[in-house]
Amino acid sequence: MTDVVTIGESLGLFRGEGIGPLAPGAHSVFSIAGAEGNVSIGLARLGHRVAMLGRVGDDPMGRVISERLRAEGVDPSRLVVDPDAPTAFMLRYNRTADHITAAYYRRASAGSGLCRADVDEALVRSAKALHTTGITLGISPSARDAVEHAFGLARAAGVTVVLDVNHRSMLWSRRDAAAALRLLIDRVDVVIGGEEELRLLTDETAPEAIAAAVRDLGPAEVVVKRGDQGALALAGSESVTVPAVLVSCVDPVGAGDAFVAGYLSARLEGLDLAGRLRRGALCGAFAVSVPGDWEGLPRRGELDLLSGTEDVHR
Repeated sequence: MTDVVTIGESLGLFRGEGIGPLAPGAHSVFSIAGAEGNVSIGLARLGHRVAMLGRVGDDPMGRVISERLRAEGVDPSRLVVDPDAPTAFMLRYNRTADHITAAYYRRASAGSGLCRADVDEALVRSAKALHTTGITLGISPSARDAVEHAFGLARAAGVTVVLDVNHRSMLWSRRDAAAALRLLIDRVDVVIGGEEELRLLTDETAPEAIAAAVRDLGPAEVVVKRGDQGALALAGSESVTVPAVLVSCVDPVGAGDAFVAGYLSARLEGLDLAGRLRRGALCGAFAVSVPGDWEGLPRRGELDLLSGTEDVHR
């Protein structure tokens, strides 16, 4: 049985090294990126069985994505290989020490061609949880239809549906994103998002009020990511807040995905709200401590590393 099925887009990534504008001769690192792929890797490193649904091109970048996911313990066998569309990629670099510039090249990409027929219905029904993000909802109408179909299958089978709002203004407007989210929100069990993202669904401003307003739309559980201020979770009448794990931030990209992987991992294992939030915060701290979107994600044996309580064997 698969623990978690993720559905979304994986991309190639060219990450500039150093600080400053791009210029001929600038060094970069090639890797992979994409929210659902990051969450998949995070869960697999924590010992969970994960499969990813999506599309890649029949090209070197698509093959690297499949090979990397497989190497990390994620089942990529349901990624459809599209012979007619390229794998999307992104370019990001530090324009200044405090500002990351990102450019996406995903128009007419294989990932944006995700459709209802790409959803492995038996796989979704047999999982414990189904996870996606607002990015997948926004990349194309056919991808949104695929997510809606997967949500329906999951709900009918009693599979936990998890949605990270993950709003990207380059993909769609706040108005369009809010409209799509409102159509789906009552089919979601766990909603996760930053304060500003969750305000797509409510006019509330305080974190506790935001969580309560979103919960009243249907989800049983709402998680508010607050960056270096920690996180808050609301389930029924229970509300829990935990602080962030303080570390030196090397690269903030991927912190939210790492949090989701940690939170969902703890939820699968039956930890209470506080335990889920603590593992989410811990995984986020690992992620920002290392360059890259997913490279710093912890393995299960490393979870005590930042607390200073790990055993060292020589």
